[in-house]
Amino acid sequence: MNILVKIIVILLLNVLSYQLQAQDNYSVTVTVTNANNDKGKMFVALYNSENGFLETSYKGAMSKIEDKTCTVTFEGMPKGTYAVSVFHDENDNGKLDTNFLGIPKEDYGCSNNATGFMGPPKWADAKFELKNDKTLSIKL
Repeated sequence: MNILVKIIVILLLNVLSYQLQAQDNYSVTVTVTNANNDKGKMFVALYNSENGFLETSYKGAMSKIEDKTCTVTFEGMPKGTYAVSVFHDENDNGKLDTNFLGIPKEDYGCSNNATGFMGPPKWADAKFELKNDKTLSIKL
């Protein structure tokens, strides 16, 4: 009987633990507008820290572009601070093309429509707090 009670308690704790974790997960929906055309794909990257911003994404997705717009949703995101970057891979080569000075040839954008001055956008300008489901609109 003692073992049966222990098993029931463990199962109950696991179920409650799962319920608590499930309640803290949110979605981030990113809508990208104003693409030049529907060629290629849109790359969307989600970052969860300043370290590695614009270099190593936490999550990423590719999307087809229709009517110069695309939408990507990241599900099951824990509460925290995030930033999003996107670029339109017009020639479908899987990378952001730049000129000899390193200036992007393809359109790009970040959350909060952050733009860089004499360089890429900064984490501080692009970050946002995720406390509930979030919808972002990024204009290229």
